Parts: sequence; structure tokens; C-alpha cells
Amino acid sequence: MNLEAPVKSHVELNDRHNEDFIPGTLNIYSFEINPEDEDTKRQIKTDGNIILVPQPSNSPNDPLNWTKYRKFLNFAILAFITGFTAATSNDAGATQDSLNELYGISYNSMNTGAGVLFLGIGWGTFFLTPLASLYGRKLTYFICIFLGLIGAVWFSQARRTSDTVWSQLFVGISESCAEAQVQLSLSELYFQHQLGSVLTVYILATSVGTFLGPLIAGFIVQYLGFRWVGWIAVFISAGLLFVIFFIQEETMFNRNIFRRGIIQGVSPDRNEVSDTSIDLKKKETKELTTIEDSDSALEEEEYLINMGENDPPKSYWKNVQLITKAPNLEGTGFKQYFSQIKMLFKVFLYPPVIFSGLVWGMQDALLTFYLTVEDDEYYDPPYSYGNTGVALMNIPTLIGAVIGCFFAGTLSDYFTIWMAKRNGGIQEAENRLWFLFAPAVISPIGLIMFAVGTDQVWHWVPTYVGLGFIGFGFGASGDVSMSYLMDAYPEMVIEMMCGVAVINNMIGCIFTFACSPWLDAMGNTHTFIILAVFEAVIMFSAAPMIYYGKSIRKWTKDWYLDFCQLRDGV
Repeated sequence: MNLEAPVKSHVELNDRHNEDFIPGTLNIYSFEINPEDEDTKRQIKTDGNIILVPQPSNSPNDPLNWTKYRKFLNFAILAFITGFTAATSNDAGATQDSLNELYGISYNSMNTGAGVLFLGIGWGTFFLTPLASLYGRKLTYFICIFLGLIGAVWFSQARRTSDTVWSQLFVGISESCAEAQVQLSLSELYFQHQLGSVLTVYILATSVGTFLGPLIAGFIVQYLGFRWVGWIAVFISAGLLFVIFFIQEETMFNRNIFRRGIIQGVSPDRNEVSDTSIDLKKKETKELTTIEDSDSALEEEEYLINMGENDPPKSYWKNVQLITKAPNLEGTGFKQYFSQIKMLFKVFLYPPVIFSGLVWGMQDALLTFYLTVEDDEYYDPPYSYGNTGVALMNIPTLIGAVIGCFFAGTLSDYFTIWMAKRNGGIQEAENRLWFLFAPAVISPIGLIMFAVGTDQVWHWVPTYVGLGFIGFGFGASGDVSMSYLMDAYPEMVIEMMCGVAVINNMIGCIFTFACSPWLDAMGNTHTFIILAVFEAVIMFSAAPMIYYGKSIRKWTKDWYLDFCQLRDGV
């Protein structure tokens, strides 16, 4: 990585204070070397010809400057949180037979618990988002895993219908940290051009938890008993809380205070500047400029703010402290919290949020349907699979999801750079959306293959291939919808992901309650054909988003800038 390579570029487009700035339009590739950027008066940091976005400071405390090992360790913790919470959110189904036989808890009640789970995930994300902005990301991870531990204890002691329903609310809230906060932390650890590959691991972790969670829970029920599903989650949650408290580091970092440039008189950023991290120096030589305005003249002095090279490294305890206050926190932040909650509702006005929420939400809806069909059809003749056989049906879906993740994640990073080269070094957020067209065809085909194969008792191969195709759509659409939104509004990652989480989990909740009555009324084949049409229409809506996306981002520019200014207190 060439961290000091100066480049000739239109990098001023990346600065939201520039009048030509459009969120999601970035100068990310440069063809020529130049002494310095003319507008910022500083060298632009690059990785080869790729312009680093965001521009890292020189501070050793900047997560973008952490060593590979340090980044990997924190990335691994985030991936484990993601996979574990996805697994605990999908393991209750493995216990429903035992709960029904022992305590008469109906399958409909377990279905209600799944709906409550979706509510916990979506609205838990919404109400935790301002906490992450005001008190640091790490606190929200600790809160969520702690609530998940409570939910797991409650579920392990379930004897009544209310136990199985309300314990899922806590389990759902535990996953909410993986719906927005993880993406924010990842965007603070890695650069813009790396997000596709980084999100590949995130969606892989989600897929592993989603599809292997029921499989592992099935084995636990079979060999240890259904109560151990909850108790094992308790033990893992306790260990994870220890790791979060003593090992995970905070990724919140105020990079805006490290700016090098010409400042007239007193720095306008003085309120942002920390005495311990900024060295505000008067230049040794003053340039006096006379400006004639009527008969008056102003003298201007040039100041130089360093880029963090004198910032002392934080101590171990400072790095792992549970609460890190935002630079603009006022008092306890109580009023700011509710102010940000009110502001959050505005994210539902952004068309890209609605689009990404529909794309990802449809995958939650489909998950409910094919898992329900597996539970309803494959335990009985002519299949007679048993717990292990049904659980193993998640393997082809996982394989498809892995392929989809690499297709839409790692490959899309190379594609966006290639597109930027063709566009004079400028990357548009909609470049990611081209990777929705393949799953727009493959996933609906998989839905129909699975449903028809189930009804017609086909050989297992085409039916399982259909599940693999569905998994491909799951992995690809998740990666694309999130990386597109993170590219489009890079300084509103957690807020945009929060909007997607609410939309996609509300869709999951609605379809959970609609699933069984719909299947009973129309049967598997007809229901899945309709779902396939829904899936195709939503995926192919990427075409108008590619065409109109930049215009939409121009239209929402003022909203974006106002939101960032109000949130950050700049």
C-alpha cells in the first residue's frame, strides 16, 4: 500500500463540503502521478492507483492504520457475532416437536415467536443505532449479546407458550447488532474499494448461522435434549461477552479533526480539535494578503493542522473501554439520543433504502417459506427424512449462498474498479447493482424447482439444486444490497443499514404469519411460482435503479448533508 503516493485526480469530489459533491460518486482511481492535490494542498493516499476512501489520517489510533493482525482479530470477532446471532435466531424450530409433545405448545405459537423475533431484530436495530453513534459501537455489541443470553436462559426453561414467544424477542434484539453496527464497524476498518470482499465474509457468516444453526440445533436436540439448545447458547454468549469486554476494540474514530489545509485566522474546526490529538501550529513564515473591500483590509494568517502523526497511541484499557463518547456528546446525551431517533425516521424517505430493504427482505420471506415446506413435507411419507435428514437440507442452500457471496462480493470489487477506469476514475454506487441480474434469474428458477420437485417427488438432485439456486440468491442479493447502500451514502452507513433492517424484518414478520395459510390455500407449487415472480420483479428493479440512481442521489444530497451535519454537530 502506497500511503504517501500523490496522485492527479478529481478527489475533491469525495469531500462532502465541495459544491460538486454527490453522495455515492467517488474518484476512486487515478491514472497519473502528481505532486499534490491542488484543492486540499496535501498528498492523496493511495493503494497503487486506487485512491483510498476514506482518506486515513496518520494517527496510530485510526482503525484504517491498524496492523493486519489487529484488523483481522476484530474482524473475526465481528464475523463470529454475526454468525452466532444468526444461528440463535434460527434454532428454535428444531425444538418445536419436543415442546409440542411435552407441553402442548402449538406450532402456530412457535410461528408467533418467529414473528416476534423479526420485530425484535428490526426495531432493536432502530433503537440501538443512536447508542452506537453517541457512545461507541462496542457498547451495543455488549448489550445485544447480554440480552441474547437472557433470551437463551428463558428459552432453555420454556414450559409455557409465553416462554417460547417472548424469549424470542430477546434473541431477536441480540441479532440487531449484526444488522447495522457490524457493517459500520467494517466500514471503519476497511476502505471503500474493499467493501465488497469484506461484506462477502459478513454475508457468509450470516449464511452459516442461518443455515447451519438449525442443523446444529437438530443434532443437539437429538443427542442432548431440546433444553441444551438454549443452554449452549448461554455458554457461548457468556464467553463472547468476555471477548467483547477484554479483546474487542472500539472502531469509532473522529477522522475529521485531522485535516491539513489553509485556514484563515482561527481554525473553523477548533471546536472539533482535541488538544491531545491535534498539533495546531502557526507557520513559521506568514503570508500577509491584502484584500480590498471598500476601504478596509484584512490580514490573513496561515495555519497548518497535522494529520495525527503526533497523536500518542492509546493504552490497552483505552482501546477496549466499553463506552467511547462521541466528540459532540453533550452531557449524558439523553436529548441527543431522542433527537437522533426522530431523525432516523427520515431514512425511510430514501429510495435506495427502500430498494435495498425489499431486496434483502425478500430473502427473509423466502427463508420462511422453504423452511416451512421442509418441516411440513419432509418428515412424512414419502420422504420420512427425520430430524437429521431435514436439517441436512440446509447444506445445499449454504453452498449456493457461499457461491453467491463470492460472486457478488469479491468479484464486484474488481468490477467496480474496472468500471471506474472506464469512467475516468469515477465510481458510481450503482455499479454494484449489475450483480443482481444473475440471481434475478437463478433464484426464481430455484424456487420453482424446489416446489415442483417436492410436490412431484422428484429425485433429490434437482430439488437440492433448486435449494442451491435459492441460496445463491440469498448470498448475492445480501452482498449487493448492502454494499450498494454503503457506497451510495458512505457517511450514513449505520442509519442506512438500520432502515434496511427495519424494512427487511417487517417483511419477514408479515410473511411469517402469512406463510402457513398461504401454503394451505394454494399449495407449494402455485405459492412458489408467485414468490418467484416477486423475487424476479424486485431483483430486476435494479435496472431502473442503475438508470435513475445517480439522479436520486443528487436529489437526496441535501437530506444527506443536513443529516450528517445535525448528527455530528458540525
